[in-house]
Amino acid sequence: MAKFRPLGVVPLGDCAAYVEFSRTLDPEVNSMVQRLAVALRSRGLPWLRDVVPALGGVALHFDPGFEGNVLELAAELAEECLKKGLPAAKEFESEIEVPVCYEAEFAPDMDEVSKKTGLAAVEVVKTHTAAEYRVLMVGFAPGHAYLGGLDARLVVPRRATPRTQVPAGSVAIANEQTVVYPYAIPGGWNVIGRTPLVVFDAGRPGPSLFAPGDRVRFRAITGKEFERMAQQP
Repeated sequence: MAKFRPLGVVPLGDCAAYVEFSRTLDPEVNSMVQRLAVALRSRGLPWLRDVVPALGGVALHFDPGFEGNVLELAAELAEECLKKGLPAAKEFESEIEVPVCYEAEFAPDMDEVSKKTGLAAVEVVKTHTAAEYRVLMVGFAPGHAYLGGLDARLVVPRRATPRTQVPAGSVAIANEQTVVYPYAIPGGWNVIGRTPLVVFDAGRPGPSLFAPGDRVRFRAITGKEFERMAQQP
């Protein structure tokens, strides 16, 4: 892991630090950061409250009562884990299939996406479901996963005017990524479908359906299937 060197360590308030490895999206760095987060958590340090991987770095959150230099220790811990070696991605990644209804009722931006890409709606669906995606990070809101792997033919900009509320489970695309809204929140991505799955539930042992590194595939379903699945516990 000698080739991965931090660009720097940035303070996040008094009790957290962000160890940065890249300022642009690099898939290799992103994978390393996720493995580094797993290695840091596995140390079980009582004063390290949380470890959060991002696109190109990892945030370490320390206990407020911790006495020491947060920035220096964050850098030391990251360096120690890199030298020792990181776990293989397959040790913690999951494969997830997400059923999605792409019918007009759930796809308010499908026509606009078709115009911008030159693809008919049926081709948009076919292209979106053909790819395998990888969770790059979870952020912006709890359970809100950013998935890389979007086909270049579906690359479109964000909406000029964001919506004040996007329904829970909405599947949307923008730039080179796709997302699934975990609950009703504001958003400016192009909505092309919706899943009946509960993406985030604070009452579950694992609240979020997605975790960094997970492999995701979308499967098209009908409106009737959506209704049936939405009624299931």
